[in-house]
Amino acid sequence: MRVRSPARKIARPTGKFLLGAKRDAQSVTRDWHVLRELIAGVEVREVKNVLKDNGYLTEIWREDWGLRPSAVAQVFQALIEPRGISAWHVHRHATDRLFASHGRLKIVLYDARSDSASSGRINVFHCGTARPMLIVVPPGVWHGVHNVGAGTALLLNLPDRAYAYDAPDHWRLPPDTDQIPYSFTTAARPLRGDPGQF
Repeated sequence: MRVRSPARKIARPTGKFLLGAKRDAQSVTRDWHVLRELIAGVEVREVKNVLKDNGYLTEIWREDWGLRPSAVAQVFQALIEPRGISAWHVHRHATDRLFASHGRLKIVLYDARSDSASSGRINVFHCGTARPMLIVVPPGVWHGVHNVGAGTALLLNLPDRAYAYDAPDHWRLPPDTDQIPYSFTTAARPLRGDPGQF
């Protein structure tokens, strides 16, 4: 003999959607320009890989792109292990130009400058092999990098001032500091000034 289980009350959606569903805000234009309010002084240049018979070529820096400042005093590369985090860093005088050349990186910027029009703003950039970009980080803007991919990632930096071994213009806070309203270690949460996931 078959016994019927007691009926459960199930919340039924209204129309085609579940209750409480909200539409995403527009985060990218039809021609794939990401919509975001950049921190004052931050510049972004997305580039495209040029496919060739033997692989691809990616331009990293061109003076005629007009990104400020134009001088490149040093070029170095950092290899970041899977899930590795390098945060938080800031410079008083140097401008960094960060380029994710391989892998999948999340680069996060925080404007702690009290005299800045964008003070308190956070910018999040997802970049790497599939979406190469050069990010210009002005002095006074904190930045951190998180390898969100399964493999190693490479980050190039083309600063306007060479590293001063005897008196580094390099200041640090730990990744989990409570002085910056962003966490690399907790689940993603909506951020002021970051309309979407691009």
